[in-house]
Amino acid sequence: MYRAVTRSIQVTVEPSFIEDESSPGDGRYVWAYHIEIVNLGLENVQLRSRFWRITDASGRTEEVRGRGVVGKEPTLKPGESFEYTSGCPLTTPSGIMVGTYQMQTDSGEMFVVEIPAFSLDLPNQIRVVH
Repeated sequence: MYRAVTRSIQVTVEPSFIEDESSPGDGRYVWAYHIEIVNLGLENVQLRSRFWRITDASGRTEEVRGRGVVGKEPTLKPGESFEYTSGCPLTTPSGIMVGTYQMQTDSGEMFVVEIPAFSLDLPNQIRVVH
């Protein structure tokens, strides 16, 4: 698991390889990632948008931006959490994702929350560090 806390908003990510939807012979590798967002602060916040930077093992980078997550813009009161699962296909057997959420307080203040960088690696694959 990967975790980051920005301005009392905790984001935890747990990636997993989806073998049933992947086809390595065709250069298709699919991962799911489960995210939990917890409001550890003292004010209500609403998730307004997301930004992802996805980099595959060949160094190709894709950026994804959009409103909310999985079609929702959840509001979290102090102590509340929101969880969702989404996915990411790659053409290589590994990659890295990192991103941010744009949050808004009840008073209208916008701020950025870090999504920790996390690796997408095939299970039981030997990795070489150069």
